[in-house]
Amino acid sequence: METLSFNLSNKRGAFKPLNAACGAPWHKRGVVNPNRSNLRHYKEARIPYCRNHDQGFSVHYGHDISKIFRYFDADAYDPDSYDFACTDDTVLKTLEAGTEMFYRLGECIEHEIKKHFTVPPKDFKKWAVICEHIIRHYNEGWADGFKLNIKYWEIWNEPDLGDMTWGGTKEQFFEFYITVAKHLRECFPNIKIGGPSLAWDRDFLRELLDEAKKADAPLDFFTWHVYPTSPEVVVRWADEFKEILTEKGFGNAESMLTEFNFRSDDKRFDYCQNARLGIKGAAFLMATMSLCQKASSIDMLFYYCLLPSSNWNGVFDYHTYAPKKSYYPLKWYGMFYDMDAYIPCENEIENIYTLCGVDKDNKALCVVTYYPEYDGNPEKEISLDFGKEGSKYEIYLLDGTKDGEYIKTTDDLSFVIRENSCILIKEV
Repeated sequence: METLSFNLSNKRGAFKPLNAACGAPWHKRGVVNPNRSNLRHYKEARIPYCRNHDQGFSVHYGHDISKIFRYFDADAYDPDSYDFACTDDTVLKTLEAGTEMFYRLGECIEHEIKKHFTVPPKDFKKWAVICEHIIRHYNEGWADGFKLNIKYWEIWNEPDLGDMTWGGTKEQFFEFYITVAKHLRECFPNIKIGGPSLAWDRDFLRELLDEAKKADAPLDFFTWHVYPTSPEVVVRWADEFKEILTEKGFGNAESMLTEFNFRSDDKRFDYCQNARLGIKGAAFLMATMSLCQKASSIDMLFYYCLLPSSNWNGVFDYHTYAPKKSYYPLKWYGMFYDMDAYIPCENEIENIYTLCGVDKDNKALCVVTYYPEYDGNPEKEISLDFGKEGSKYEIYLLDGTKDGEYIKTTDDLSFVIRENSCILIKEV
């Protein structure tokens, strides 16, 4: 039996917002019908931020520039040129869940043979003025709007991926980003402006940063995507991007992984799909959040996604709205926001990931995850040592048969844990 040791006086600061997600609650505002809403479960997960990218795939959502400002030749200064109704509804029900909006200014990915909205706007400055008025609507009350103080405004999505996300050249995108970012900074000195949700291309990033630096364009936060099967890949990418940001003079920019989930190019589609929707995807999610909490190179994570009909959604069932396996890691991580400080584990066990904190009374909360990248691993016998005696702990289990269920209250912190399982230990 191997022991995981924690020094509860080794306090390492607050827990980062790592259980953020792409996708708003499924809920009709003003209608109390628990059978047609996931608002309660969404709220209980304490999701800190909702990123609105790809919400335009659903008829219930707006958000894309082309859905709010439907006719590009219209007057960008006239409130009648804008259709905010569906986007307003989504933003407000997100706030109703206690979640802040992380607003992506741009368009959904277009997989169709003909692209309509991922082509470069024909007038970059006008597109920036349109974004300006969207921000004024939500933060300054323009056009019968609101004063919501939305902080993060992200420019575009995956411009390095090809015409399904950006139909122009990289040089056009650099000009586009600089035009929009500088205009928005001039209009709104206190919001955070960033992007561009890079898919993978490091050279694209280096060139973008060089051009932004020359033009004195803001990049308050840098966003990027990765879809691996290993949590270590996430941290390795984060380290690489942080190094590039620092090298190019943007070392103070927040680094945010705005899309991640389980995917492997070496495995069949049906295997990855079943993994995402089941316990392997849940264990991967919990392991990734656990590892990123102790990584200094990453500031925020967004699970992709909570969109109703997406095959990437392992959190909520499309038909019943009920929580699925990956809901419980999001909810469990949310419990750590009540902790005073993060406590790192003093040692490591292969394929075991830990997340531990203490509250104001120095009581421990810990999740232990056994996540191997490849299947077919034996059970592990482990124990936990918090350096204290006489305490009792509630034990909860998430595995192939248990959905975050209470198991027992005990003073025995020794366990047999199976692969793709998570154990929550709460001192009482």
